[in-house]
Amino acid sequence: MGTIFASLLLLIFMGMGIHIAGAMFVIGFSGAWFALGHAVVNDFANQAWLVLTNFALTSIPLFILLGEIMFRSGITEKLYHSLSLWLSRLPGGLLHTNIGACALMAATSGSSVATAASLGVVALPTMLAKGYNERMLLGSICAGGTLGILIPPSIAMIIYGSISNTSIGKLFIAGIIPGILLAFLFSVMIGLIAIIKPSWVGGTVESKTSFRDKLRTTPAFLPVVVIVFAVMGSIYLGWATPTEAAALGVLATLIMAIIKKKVSIKSLHDSFVGMVKSTSMILLIMVAAFYLNYVISILGLPQLLTEWFMSFNFSPKVVVFMVMLLYLVLGMFIETTAMVITTVPMVLPIVTAAGYDDIWFGIFLVVLCEASLVTPPVGMNLYVVQGIRTRKGPMKDIIVGMVPFLAMMIVLMCILIYYPPLATWLPKYMMGH
Repeated sequence: MGTIFASLLLLIFMGMGIHIAGAMFVIGFSGAWFALGHAVVNDFANQAWLVLTNFALTSIPLFILLGEIMFRSGITEKLYHSLSLWLSRLPGGLLHTNIGACALMAATSGSSVATAASLGVVALPTMLAKGYNERMLLGSICAGGTLGILIPPSIAMIIYGSISNTSIGKLFIAGIIPGILLAFLFSVMIGLIAIIKPSWVGGTVESKTSFRDKLRTTPAFLPVVVIVFAVMGSIYLGWATPTEAAALGVLATLIMAIIKKKVSIKSLHDSFVGMVKSTSMILLIMVAAFYLNYVISILGLPQLLTEWFMSFNFSPKVVVFMVMLLYLVLGMFIETTAMVITTVPMVLPIVTAAGYDDIWFGIFLVVLCEASLVTPPVGMNLYVVQGIRTRKGPMKDIIVGMVPFLAMMIVLMCILIYYPPLATWLPKYMMGH
């Protein structure tokens, strides 16, 4: 009952407009004071210190900085142009380019918001001028942006790994196949809509480009390849930890930007300001959420909840489908980072007791987080894409355009439930070799 009451209180506070971090701190503080006495209240400083000095979490501001520098370097624009030549002849035209560019951007930034924003600025003016259906266009950018937290590196995976004491390197490896599969499912959906209902896609038929002309644009992929190798290659080869790899990624991105002559004092200043704003928001939520989780753990609520839930003897698949439904509902009302931090300590024991792997649940949870990023009223990617629209319109346009892609996310969740090796095979194979 205490957990349910705390959850309801959290939703009430959010409905009153109280910042999520403040709401979680008030609930944690009140619970500690009334249930355990003032001595435990003093542990807030210790919990804050543990969060802010966690070596793995140092990678969060570094990955955000990487995305900020990349966004201002012009790398995205040339990459988008090159991909458009390779993919624009497929049914659905440049909509496939949105998904492909987001997938490549996701392999460097680790942030869905940064991925959606950087691509949207480039894609929107071009595709609107070519007559593409605005709803499908906005939906593809919004959906493609969510790949930023599934295709590694991923800030969401770093947060989950820190909470659950799961290897962040293994989580990164585990996200590769599901991330590629989801990008493929997005493109399949675009192709099917373009074939069955061409008016829902719109756009002009792109002129055929010679293979030689396509090859001439491939140097646009080089900066992304270098950055991906600096980040993911250094982790997979055992040369660096995720935090060290994030630093290498920032260095590689900065070098690429210098080579392209896209670095200035102003652009660096804006990049660091953006990093500080995003990092401050995430860490403030994490400090409050970790304190709340600490109080909940001392009260023994996760163990009681697990024992109570497992007493019903649900089958493992039913357990996971119930967890899936819980997160889909929570994602409509709670910001993704806060949702992960506040729920994992209570939900993970239930999932593992049902026989599922903690690596598998990390990937499954990230896909659920992707869905929460595009479901109203709190979906962050919806607001990001709405903010960069060149011609303003109702949020309904983005939500309607997102529906086919949200369906593909649910398809991926079902595949993960019925075939867990999709997420667990690659980490076991690579770590075993």
